[in-house]
Amino acid sequence: MLKELLAHHLVFVGGKGGVGKTTVAAAVALAGADRGRRCLLVSTDPAHSLGDIFEREVGAKPRRLESGLWGLEIDPEAEAARHIDAVKAQMKALVHPRLYDEIDRQLDLTRYAPGAVEAALLERIAALMGEAGAAYDTVVFDTAPSGHTVRLLSLPEVMGAWMDGLLRRRERAGRLSSALKHLGGGQVEGDDLSLIDAARDQPPDSRDARIHDRLQARRRTFLVARERLVDPAATAFLLVVNTDKLSILESRRVAALLDRFDVAVWGVVVNRVLPEEADGAFLEARRAQERVYRMEIDGAFADLPRVSVPLLDSDVRGVAALRRIGSLLEG
Repeated sequence: MLKELLAHHLVFVGGKGGVGKTTVAAAVALAGADRGRRCLLVSTDPAHSLGDIFEREVGAKPRRLESGLWGLEIDPEAEAARHIDAVKAQMKALVHPRLYDEIDRQLDLTRYAPGAVEAALLERIAALMGEAGAAYDTVVFDTAPSGHTVRLLSLPEVMGAWMDGLLRRRERAGRLSSALKHLGGGQVEGDDLSLIDAARDQPPDSRDARIHDRLQARRRTFLVARERLVDPAATAFLLVVNTDKLSILESRRVAALLDRFDVAVWGVVVNRVLPEEADGAFLEARRAQERVYRMEIDGAFADLPRVSVPLLDSDVRGVAALRRIGSLLEG
């Protein structure tokens, strides 16, 4: 399975929160590095744990973790702040200085708008998908829980449509001027990635031309990301699932949603399965490890009330099972 999986340039590892995505993503990336491939392991989950797994700090810039393996943790809040600061600088270059305070005020408010963090995160991921091609053989993304993953995959399409609308409005506003200038011998420039056959009638250094170029550059970034996501030869989506009903239901929903965006699930990892040879010795070893960790928990949270809930013999589903958990919590 690994050989075929690592033949892809981009590998997305996703699933329900808590199923072990980070562990699987780290194992896949390390296996690729051990096979001589240059691999980048990227965490997009706000609850980063790459540093815990590799027992070293992993930050916002690629850091070498092992031979042939680099790690990177994307902080969504930091990405949103960086993105907004960049937009501020771009807008201030286009307006009179008396508008600077208003630009700061409006964009500071957008920092808390719904979707602002996800949009900034997506832009970082899309950029990585384009930039990492020359530097790495395989890029493994440890994605956020399933709902976030689906939104990340759908946003290129949504933002591309939004940018199309902006560019079409600009085209309509300048259509008469454009036609007059073309009659006078103006030059028409096209963009293979743009679906708009608009002429550029502004001087290259004009404000409108700079806005147009920035919009087209962002749109191109998202379109390239979208093309790679739906290319089964370039991208593989690996789903991690546990042997419990909620995990299976969530994974099936994710697979159906991905299919709607023409992104097929390449494979499934069934994680945390009890081994066939599990016996008294196996369970006793697990209990011994559990005792060590319980002592650590008791020490770390000595001042707080604590209660233990045992591993049950069935999934927690339905009111009766929830009441059973409630009765255990009472103890």
